Amino acid sequence: MDKAFIAEMKNKLFELKKEILSNLAQENEELEELLNNTEDKDLVDIASADIDRRILNSLEGHELRRLNLIDSALARIENGKYGYCLKDGKPIPKERLEAIPYALYCLDCQKEQERKKKLNI
Repeated sequence: MDKAFIAEMKNKLFELKKEILSNLAQENEELEELLNNTEDKDLVDIASADIDRRILNSLEGHELRRLNLIDSALARIENGKYGYCLKDGKPIPKERLEAIPYALYCLDCQKEQERKKKLNI
């Protein structure tokens, strides 16, 4: 991988991380506001707030996973291992990294991982 492309991906990863952290902070503020205002609401509003809280929690789990993947990609950049499949060591195509800068696997290995996950292997 050339240095210019890696620098571009590093910037993209930092921007993604910044965006996710900003969104999580905003969602947490909204959740806190919902929970603090439940005293004067009826049961339907409280149930709605609970559903909203559960949705936010599941979203946060997904976003936290993305943050971990981004941090892992940044560490691989620092270690000189960015852009290589963690399973077979082959280069991950630039097009895949541009679409998913924190990709762990080449397309073939990713498909294999997803197939195993579907089959619960």
